[in-house]
Amino acid sequence: MARVYEIAFSGERTLADAVRDWFDAGRADRWARLPGLSALDVYRPADEGAYDPFNADTNGPLLVVMPEFARPDAHAAARPVLEDDLASLPPGVGVTVSGLERRFYVVAGETSPTPLRAVFSYVVRYHRSAEDEAAFIANYVATHPQTLAKLPRIRSSMCYFPMQASVPRKCAVADYIIGNEVAFDTIADFNAAMQSPIRHELRAHFNAFPRFTGPSTHFPMNRTRSVG
Repeated sequence: MARVYEIAFSGERTLADAVRDWFDAGRADRWARLPGLSALDVYRPADEGAYDPFNADTNGPLLVVMPEFARPDAHAAARPVLEDDLASLPPGVGVTVSGLERRFYVVAGETSPTPLRAVFSYVVRYHRSAEDEAAFIANYVATHPQTLAKLPRIRSSMCYFPMQASVPRKCAVADYIIGNEVAFDTIADFNAAMQSPIRHELRAHFNAFPRFTGPSTHFPMNRTRSVG
């Protein structure tokens, strides 16, 4: 189990360069030195080539930054630095900052959960609301990770669970029920997995989930680890 902040930047696609330049102009270095940091991952949209036959979401985040912390109190220690930096976003850029628990699952060919090393991630989030959130989460965890593990060439699989965390003032928290992420070495490996029978099995699980009315978002992203 690891504790992370998900810092997700949103806005018109024309602002993508502005938010990346903003992050690279000092924030990347400062955030790499956050108190209690154990890893820092930066996700940028994979704009071309990824194909999921059941989802083609648009208007995904311009950038996602994921600081991971080893200590339960580290969110509070990191908050002042993030609060200061996020007060000076480029005009038109929005941000959510969410405390999440990240839990890894075993994938095919492994005997224990594998760390996040592959550079392509499919980032999935289920948003509120659900008639019974606890039942939704229990159903998801009981069915999806075990089936995701069978996708051809999958390298890592994880779920994200919202948790109480000290977040920067004036920053919204995303309205997640649960999140998921699967990682592959290449977009080609991901596309091959999406054409496998396992993808249809996952869709059958989706159709049998307890009732929920919020959106589920699916975004292909390229990940770079700068710390850890």
